[in-house]
Amino acid sequence: MAKNTICLWYDKDAEAAARFYAETFPDSAVRAVHRAPADYPSGRKGDVLTVEFTVAGIPCLGLNGGPAFRHSEAFSFQIATEDQRETDRYWDAIVGNGGEESACGWCKDRWGISWQITPRVLTEAIAAGGDEARRAFEAMMGMRKIDVAAIEAARRG
Repeated sequence: MAKNTICLWYDKDAEAAARFYAETFPDSAVRAVHRAPADYPSGRKGDVLTVEFTVAGIPCLGLNGGPAFRHSEAFSFQIATEDQRETDRYWDAIVGNGGEESACGWCKDRWGISWQITPRVLTEAIAAGGDEARRAFEAMMGMRKIDVAAIEAARRG
């Protein structure tokens, strides 16, 4: 296990979530599934307790801790995309698998984890500063999924 690992609390579906991420994002995999050695407040001996996995190279641990805690937008994965095709692929995978759209490139998967599907053209425009950043930012504010062509047009003015 990595020295620093993101721990994500799930009600009971950590393994399903980890397998979905591994199928959806490159450089992602399920590394290990660990079962509970005894009964615990939200599960039984033999139930999946933790899942070690990576999401786009980031080490994570999924913990099936029960319904006590919920995810919020205070934590999200930000996935940088190269073009509209890649943006659409990730967005559609998350939203189309029981997730929900939000604003400005944010969406949630069916387990409540927030994702920012962010084309590099947007982050580059914001980093450029000045009027280019303002125009790109204003264009983004009216979007759900980011429209790469619209951001490029806004950058040009």
